[in-house]
Amino acid sequence: MTLVLGVDSSTQSTKALLIDAADGTVVEQRSTPHPAGTEVDPRAWLAAFDEAAGPLLERAEALSVGGQQHGMVALDAAGEPVRDALLWNDTRSAEEAGDLIEELGGPQACADAIGSVMVASFTASKLRWVRDHEPDHAARVAQVLLPHDYVSRHAAAPGTAPFTDRGDASGTGYFATSTGEWRPDLAASAIGHEIALPRLVEPGTAGAETAAGVLIAGGSGDNAAAALGMGLETGDVLVSIGTSGVASAISAVPVADGSGAVTGFADAAHGFLPLVATVNAAQILDLQARWLGVDHAELAELALAAPARSNGVSFLPYYGGERTPNRPDATGVWTGLTPRTTREDLARAAFEALLCSLADAVDLLVKATGAEPRRILMVGGATRSAAVRALAPAILGRPVVLPPSGEYVARGAARQAAWALTGELPDWPLPDTETLEADPTPGVRDAYAALRDSTKREARA
Repeated sequence: MTLVLGVDSSTQSTKALLIDAADGTVVEQRSTPHPAGTEVDPRAWLAAFDEAAGPLLERAEALSVGGQQHGMVALDAAGEPVRDALLWNDTRSAEEAGDLIEELGGPQACADAIGSVMVASFTASKLRWVRDHEPDHAARVAQVLLPHDYVSRHAAAPGTAPFTDRGDASGTGYFATSTGEWRPDLAASAIGHEIALPRLVEPGTAGAETAAGVLIAGGSGDNAAAALGMGLETGDVLVSIGTSGVASAISAVPVADGSGAVTGFADAAHGFLPLVATVNAAQILDLQARWLGVDHAELAELALAAPARSNGVSFLPYYGGERTPNRPDATGVWTGLTPRTTREDLARAAFEALLCSLADAVDLLVKATGAEPRRILMVGGATRSAAVRALAPAILGRPVVLPPSGEYVARGAARQAAWALTGELPDWPLPDTETLEADPTPGVRDAYAALRDSTKREARA
């Protein structure tokens, strides 16, 4: 049996899957948590990798790492962190993102140059923030890596130069997605001087080896790795409910959306991965459960006991600012609360707000690609909730395909490792899926849209 190791170095933890390269069967899996926060010492990820993946690595013939996108790992000339890494969900660089957009000639020019309109999540905006707010740190930055690059380098034999792939590179703000090339001039402009960037590894090839001779594939960002792990095909829309909410699709051609709603990323193969992301997703339910003093199963029971539209209660779940729509300074806004509002109403409103936000993301993706989805797949820990399963097809207005629960970022990384090892992308069919159906509830989205648009007008005023 030929075994490959796929690793997901996510915001919350390192997850490692040891997989049979022939058919995708998981042989063993391990995980280790990461520190919380939007600013983290990246060396914690290396310790987590050693704990979760280390015991499995000696049994693998190839390895690949998927990781959280955008995070800024700024290194000095000795390859050590200059400061803690700023993660994708750190929105302090919103103003700097706007500055970089203007320097590129405006939103559409920015999208044409890098595939996307810059937002605070992107690495380049974080580099500019360091330049403007921490000049001593900025002066010491010699090289910038993404989280998965940093972990891959750690796994590689000593002295290996850092490497990355086109999928994760396309979320930096200094990579030309349409041509597949670095824009070192944009990286230098962001930080204020020239810096080294990791070597780009072609899809399906190895970037390095471990000291023991295990092949290491190029790795990728979490969204591209998940798409590879799901076997996403043209016409599929993948909705993921994790720390962030994501709607993505495979495209044969690049997308350059000047509105900024759709990011035009590359995928982990030879295509593109237009994507809409939200900052607030599963944590909406976490917070609501904590407020109501219940666990997630009880929260779902409460929600399903209330009617659609939650007896008039709705809210915008932009607790940590938001990326789509681009409102980095936003907060959560509730409306429709009365003396008759019940715990059931509050619980259901949380699920409705989460799913309306994701439905908006799907609609934006459809508009940008010009194609109605052949099917919608939904993954993520929140899909275990009975309320998410019941309400998702009603609010999205379409059937929803629910694959089995799994670590699809790590699975995609393992599939990439097998590709690098054998020279062929393996066909790992998904196990049996479940199709969720429900009568549409368009009134829920209408109420959500009214609140969303009214707060946008107030912000402009």
